[in-house]
Amino acid sequence: MSEIACLVLSVALWVVHVLIQGGIGNSVLPRGYLATARDQQVKSDNVYYGRASRALANYVENLVPFVALDLGFIATHHPGGWGPTIWVLARALYIPLYLAGVPYLRSAVWTVSLIALLMMLVRLAF
Repeated sequence: MSEIACLVLSVALWVVHVLIQGGIGNSVLPRGYLATARDQQVKSDNVYYGRASRALANYVENLVPFVALDLGFIATHHPGGWGPTIWVLARALYIPLYLAGVPYLRSAVWTVSLIALLMMLVRLAF
């Protein structure tokens, strides 16, 4: 998969995360809460809303280095190898595993995505 395709898919995955978290939030939080400025914090005991929120935060944390590395490949016309594709696939698998609460497999998939980032870093640096 090309670096640009991976970049596009990474943004599409971000949209999926936001829609999942927002969709669950709209069903478990007070009506209209997500449309407010959220000055008042509302606690939700819904396990899926918590998981979706944490999965989104984790994705954003990992999206930043992915985008930086992928844009480095695009700007330098340096092929990214398998790293970008592996990262996108691992992160796509991560969403349902996190929402389902699968502990060890989810962590293994996250580790694969981290290894993919390291592959990208090494490939871009050398």
